[in-house]
Amino acid sequence: MGRGKLRIYLGAAPGVGKTYAMLSEGHRRIERGTDCAVGFVEHHGRPRTEVMLHGLEQIARKELTYRGAVFTEMDVDAVLARRPEVALVDELAHTNVPGSRNAKRWQDVEEILAAGIDVVSTVNIQHLESLGDVVESITGVRQRETVPDEVVRRADQIELVDMSPEALRRRMAHGNIYKPDRIDASLSNYFRPGNLTALRELALLWVADRVDEYLQQYRGEHNIRSTWQARERIVVGLTGGPEGRTLVRRAARMAAKGSGSEILAVYIARSDGLTAASPKELALQRTLVEDLGGTFHHVIGDDIPAALLEFARGVNATQIVLGSSRRKTWQYIFGPGVGMTVARESGPDLDVHIVTHEEVAKGRGLPVARGARLGRSRIIWGWLIGVGGPAVLSLALTHVATDLGLANDMLLFLSVTVAAALVGGLLPALASAAVGSLLLNYYFTPPLHLFTVADPKNIVAIVIFVGVAVSVASVVDLAARRTHQAARLRAESEILSFLAGSVLRGESSLDALLDRVRETFAMDSVALLERASDVEPWTRAASVGPHPVERPEDADVDMPVGDHMALALSGRVLPAEDRRVLAAFAAQAAVVLDRQRLQSEADQARTLAEGNRIRTALLAAVSHDLRTPLAGIKASVSSLRSDDIAWSEEDQAELLAGIEEGADRLDHLVGNLLDMSRLQTGTVTPLMREIDLDEVVPMALVGVPDGSVDLDIPESLPMVTVDKGLLERAVANIVENAVKYSPEDETVLVAASTLGDRVEVRVVDRGPGVPDTAKDRIFAPFQRYGDAPRGAGVGLGLAVARGFVEAMSGTLTAEDTPGGGLTMVLTLTAATGRPQAGPISSAIAQRGRYA
Repeated sequence: MGRGKLRIYLGAAPGVGKTYAMLSEGHRRIERGTDCAVGFVEHHGRPRTEVMLHGLEQIARKELTYRGAVFTEMDVDAVLARRPEVALVDELAHTNVPGSRNAKRWQDVEEILAAGIDVVSTVNIQHLESLGDVVESITGVRQRETVPDEVVRRADQIELVDMSPEALRRRMAHGNIYKPDRIDASLSNYFRPGNLTALRELALLWVADRVDEYLQQYRGEHNIRSTWQARERIVVGLTGGPEGRTLVRRAARMAAKGSGSEILAVYIARSDGLTAASPKELALQRTLVEDLGGTFHHVIGDDIPAALLEFARGVNATQIVLGSSRRKTWQYIFGPGVGMTVARESGPDLDVHIVTHEEVAKGRGLPVARGARLGRSRIIWGWLIGVGGPAVLSLALTHVATDLGLANDMLLFLSVTVAAALVGGLLPALASAAVGSLLLNYYFTPPLHLFTVADPKNIVAIVIFVGVAVSVASVVDLAARRTHQAARLRAESEILSFLAGSVLRGESSLDALLDRVRETFAMDSVALLERASDVEPWTRAASVGPHPVERPEDADVDMPVGDHMALALSGRVLPAEDRRVLAAFAAQAAVVLDRQRLQSEADQARTLAEGNRIRTALLAAVSHDLRTPLAGIKASVSSLRSDDIAWSEEDQAELLAGIEEGADRLDHLVGNLLDMSRLQTGTVTPLMREIDLDEVVPMALVGVPDGSVDLDIPESLPMVTVDKGLLERAVANIVENAVKYSPEDETVLVAASTLGDRVEVRVVDRGPGVPDTAKDRIFAPFQRYGDAPRGAGVGLGLAVARGFVEAMSGTLTAEDTPGGGLTMVLTLTAATGRPQAGPISSAIAQRGRYA
């Protein structure tokens, strides 16, 4: 039997008509022949909604008595027995009356869906759990009834029911939502235009995110690579230059013009060693992007235009923002540039914006390269100029130009040699000088068209030409080398400055540092290896990237750090000049690792200090709490042993009962103290096995007064994976705490229910409750909330309970009880198999009453 489908009408605000829309859907389905019934719908006295119920079968509700009043809730058993094809269930976030099958209506709906019944339900945007704080800040009202976002997101269909604030206020004024005595107060408070507009925007954005998830899933399933302009996504291409901040701010202004637009900044680094971008500038731009609500991405790619377009299409971007080129005019001989290439190849589905800035045409500077190695394209152009340039110049001088004289011809050839040196380096310039001297001899030195020189003066001139050409080429090449080296040293100094700054700032994220190493050197993976001695095997202290190596010998690059530590990189072999910066990274990684270990030792020291504090608090607490029952036992024993008084049987029984009660109190006080010490020292080892809750929870109630607890543990609950003894002790402590603070005429409810792969046990009391600011504090050791009297315990019951529950991979939290009081929610892992044979409990398991 498959799971039923869930359709949700999501209301932007109360009164927009989501219940009316749900009932209209019910009528439409009945007209199509679908078996549809109303599981629960509350019309709240609204006549139009009540009319829509006519013609729909309504399943009888379940009556529950709570605090002397009778309430009605959806009868889940009746719905399952009736088993319609579609069930209409209103108000998904509703909290059921205590004593119901489940604490929340959405849990009832989950049971109905699990039975294969389709459900149509309703919920308002302000009831989503993730938006509780936002709604409270807007309206000033805290929503007590909430539903987890994931429950709504799992719905098969979500339909937004929307209405403009003006129309909704008119409905309110006409009496279509609330009774006349509530209209004025509602219009001036919750239903103010600003509140309604903000709630409407929240609903639209939330639904838009959900639609976007559907769209991404569909595009992935159908392998769609073209951009669908369903939502504005703006990709900002960063170069690491100073113009990046201008581009980010411009993109943010563009995004602000359309609600829901996204900004994605991307920096594409080449995979040929140290990046040309300034790490400091990139860090500033990353911070700016995140401050403006965008995301920063770092991508490795040799073909920058192709990588940028691939990224943009991968995120379904609609616009790309690039800066005008910083290259000078003459630098365009090397290609059209990234901006023009992206604009040409973007296609009709991507808009490319070229933004001007202050750095336009000021020069990009030479790229940081290893040594004096130039790019492949520059070397090719250098050889073309060095070899082809003299030939083209000879052709032009012999067929086009008039006789300029040998001196001018040599100057022209010399200019070609200088150009070859500027573009391609020394070797193309030397080739240009050799080819140029031969062509000068052949075409322009008498006798013409022969490789001989008649006039000795011309021989001297050609020799001087060759010498000057070689000298100029050497100087130009040397200047280019020095420029490249200076640019590289600048990049290295910025990286080293960043590392020094991270040391001063005390940054201690080893994974972040290794990830920066991987990005800086364009590696596949980076691992920090260490070993205790020369004969011990290597172990990984930390690593990033896929398939990190286990030994330095297996890495493409390894950098020793001391005698027994090494930084191992995989991906490619680095040149020698990159190892200087890599050594700095390795030293910093060792420092960060030492800092992390020192921090761990400091945490252990704090734990010991906390243990000392607890022992000190213990001495202060038990000085009274342990002596009180001892004093009672001592007094009772002394009275019984006294020969001066003849005690009646009733008096003797009362004194013996006092002795027994004092001994019991001492027993569970000492038991909690021992348990707390075990939790503090980490010696509690749960013995996990699969059991039924009805085997444990009743045993935990042995020590509470008869009639003080109502138990609701359904037989249909799945088994849980727990330590039976630890769970019994935890439940006993929680229940006794609830009984202690509940009024004498109120009982404590212990109920259990399922939630996905978890089982919840709720202990509900009707006591004074606990404010939100103190809900975590009540679980701290030696803490008693409010005016708890001395002798009521040393304040360890809830601390021990939470410790035991967390040791079993569960959670224990406190919530407000609807109508007043406190609810302890104990969440456990549901088992998947059948019970297994094994020991009954851990060594500290006991039965009885604990506090």
